Amino acid sequence: MKKKIIPAVLVAVVILILTTCTYSVHVNEYVAVRQLGKVIAIEDQPGLHFKVPFAQTTQSISGKTVLYDIPVSDVITRDKKSMTADNFVLWRVVDPMAYIRTLNAVQLRAEERIEAAVYNALKNTISSMNQDDIIAATGERLTGMITREANSDIGQYGIEIVTSQIKILGLPSDNESAVYERMISERNNIAASYTASGAAEAQKIRNATDKEVVVLKAEAEKQAAILRAEGEEQYMQILQEAYNTQEKAEFYEYARSLDAMKESLKGENKTLVLDKNSELAKIFYPAE
Repeated sequence: MKKKIIPAVLVAVVILILTTCTYSVHVNEYVAVRQLGKVIAIEDQPGLHFKVPFAQTTQSISGKTVLYDIPVSDVITRDKKSMTADNFVLWRVVDPMAYIRTLNAVQLRAEERIEAAVYNALKNTISSMNQDDIIAATGERLTGMITREANSDIGQYGIEIVTSQIKILGLPSDNESAVYERMISERNNIAASYTASGAAEAQKIRNATDKEVVVLKAEAEKQAAILRAEGEEQYMQILQEAYNTQEKAEFYEYARSLDAMKESLKGENKTLVLDKNSELAKIFYPAE
């Protein structure tokens, strides 16, 4: 019996020593090693680690990103309009020592601080903008503004807010319809103003173009008249030079007759019928 009991006791002792001398760290986890209640080390490397048995204890802290849904809150815009915000945050521990020192690594306390920081950031951001600007900025821009300001308050606790995302940013039910109708009316007025401005500018362009066309046509007609007059003047000079002597006049008539005959013989029909008294007939049958 003793031979069986002794090995069993030894195995139990070994197991007890191993469990009190070692601890394991998982992925996305911090382990704080305490000695006499004081944190002497923070281990974040996954694997098996050793500690002094009985004298040292460990505390596990999650390093994963945590989702926290913040209760709906009311905020006031710069133009004194009431809005309701429903948002959530993703947060994680980035400084476990500060997390332990300020909040004793209690998640409930951390979420209380996060809720306060996000509400203050939301209130400050919304109160610095008009309602129309807030609605236009809803999305990544507004999320980034709130996240940055919330992190400036929460960093002292060893916590980082990855994002503070707004799920719903709306209007109180009692004035929602009136606000949307006012926004629609304002947008319609802006659109009408742009349309009128565009129509006036278009009319100016049309008037300037019409004036330019009239000027160009008048100039073109003037130039055409000048060219016609010059052409007629040159034509009269050529005729005058062609008929200023009897010999030139007869030669000119002869050349014109040849040109006329040449034009008459174009095409498939090469037959030319002439009156015996015509100038063309005189070319082939001169008077005796």
